[in-house]
Amino acid sequence: MCGIVGYIGQNDVKEILLTGLEKLEYRGYDSAGIAVYNENEGVCIFKDQGRIAHLRSIVEDVPSTMGIGHTRWATHGEPNHVNSHPHQSANKRFTLVHNGVIENEDELREKYFDGFNFVSETDTELVVELFDQFFNQDDGDIEIAIRQLIKVLHGSYALGIIDHENPDVLYAIKNKSPLLIGKGDGFNMIGSDSLAMLKQTNTFYEIDDLEYVKITRDNIEIFEMTGVKVKRDPFVTKIDANDIEKGVYPHFMLKEIDEQPFVIRRIIQEYEKDGKLQIDQEIVDTVKESDRIYIIAAGTSYNAGLIGKQLLEKIGNKPVEVHIASEFVYNTPIVSKKPLFLFVSQSGETADCRAVLVKIKKLGYKSLTLTNVEGSTLSREADYTLLLHAGPEIAVASTKAYTANIAVLTILSALIGDNMNHEELHHELSIVATVIESICDEKELFDEIAGKYLKDTRNCFYIGRHIDYYVALEAALKLKEISYIQTEGFAAGELKHGTIALIEKGTPVIAVISQDEINLNTRSNVKEVKSRGGNTVVISQKSISQKTDQVIIDDVHPTLTPLVTIVPTQLIAYYAALHRDLDIDKPRNLAKSVTVE
Repeated sequence: MCGIVGYIGQNDVKEILLTGLEKLEYRGYDSAGIAVYNENEGVCIFKDQGRIAHLRSIVEDVPSTMGIGHTRWATHGEPNHVNSHPHQSANKRFTLVHNGVIENEDELREKYFDGFNFVSETDTELVVELFDQFFNQDDGDIEIAIRQLIKVLHGSYALGIIDHENPDVLYAIKNKSPLLIGKGDGFNMIGSDSLAMLKQTNTFYEIDDLEYVKITRDNIEIFEMTGVKVKRDPFVTKIDANDIEKGVYPHFMLKEIDEQPFVIRRIIQEYEKDGKLQIDQEIVDTVKESDRIYIIAAGTSYNAGLIGKQLLEKIGNKPVEVHIASEFVYNTPIVSKKPLFLFVSQSGETADCRAVLVKIKKLGYKSLTLTNVEGSTLSREADYTLLLHAGPEIAVASTKAYTANIAVLTILSALIGDNMNHEELHHELSIVATVIESICDEKELFDEIAGKYLKDTRNCFYIGRHIDYYVALEAALKLKEISYIQTEGFAAGELKHGTIALIEKGTPVIAVISQDEINLNTRSNVKEVKSRGGNTVVISQKSISQKTDQVIIDDVHPTLTPLVTIVPTQLIAYYAALHRDLDIDKPRNLAKSVTVE
């Protein structure tokens, strides 16, 4: 949940590092820093609490063509100058940045540093001091020190290392935390995400777990932890650098909400061949042959998985269970005889999901990853991958990746079942894209609703039945993520079983109604809320709407309603945060890619 970028080449490194860190700020943004090497002054470190904009204001103009940078989301120690990265060994020989968490930190402190006076509260300072100790023990052989470090560290880590005495080489080590090598002409880079390096290069090398790399301006070497050199081909990303700019939008979140119709159409295009929607036949056969699908996810991806369960069961005729990844890995239920594990992760780096993947691979079960990031860890390590084709999602609160998950799961469901033919699905998804466009054109309505009901409230509730309940869960998560309003999603029929006690005069309650068979039931629950003084807002489909409904959406196929009913709630969340003058793209305490358990 932090970001690393490093560069060694011929150009001045300061702007390259700062620009790269800006592209990684969605991963962490409570502190940041860079270290650059200058021939006269050695390694110069600039770091502090705050955003990259603040870091820019304190970085001095030190000519350099080699350096490392880091943006942090605190896991060890409060965000402040001392705990910010980079960290340096006490003798100033080595400078290091670190993503991840060292799980055996206490054990290492006790074994190697009894009585040592550490400056910071971080596990990262421990790592750089340990590295320096191993280096001095092994007669000054840096590669032996790296291999020894890999042997003793337990947990997740991506490390970028500068040796003050050997500034022509940039070192990196990886285990569990994401890290890539960027290949250039007369320069090379490391980065937690290709987005940090896209302005410089679109050609990358993957680094596997327990590997380390030596990078010079003209050469890249990858090694196993034993010291054996690895031969690996690079890959070229399809992401356009312009895709990660806000353009005319004030926030990435609003841009990404508006991109959803285009994403739906791109998914149709990417999965269409010879006029039919298609997925790799081996994937389709594997899903068909399984006796049960286990969807493993977290956060917004988990909510998408709940919708996916409905799709796979109703359209695909396949039984499905949905599990929170962090619970499944330590509290694994009885599994069927021939399961398929479906991992849903926007980034493809979610640590909780990866922990489950490692576990089920040992058991010999098949796995499929649904992700937005080609070449991500979950994508590489699962048996199969389906890409979302949503384009880069920068805002911490996911919007277009959520709808992309549902669209791709719809296609998969149709291909394994017989309840919806290809032509019908193509047509219905096209209608969905058009309806989302019409919703996005009504921004003034959602601005008005947010201003009227949510500007000053402390609590809010979403309610729904059937598939609308799952939409309510995601809607509530979106609102609480960026507006900090305490929001819960409830099954509407459960209100009378206890939760209606939370309704006070003026409490906003937003109802989602998209299914004809539960229309009157949910409206009855809305009346119950009104009778207790709650302020109600109804989001409904046109064919089952009433004149008093505040948000009326054009009809789509009943199974696909979550793709359209979620969009008003995304816009309501956006405008609620805007009215409360909050940082919409970077909400407090949250990071986009959760790469530690």
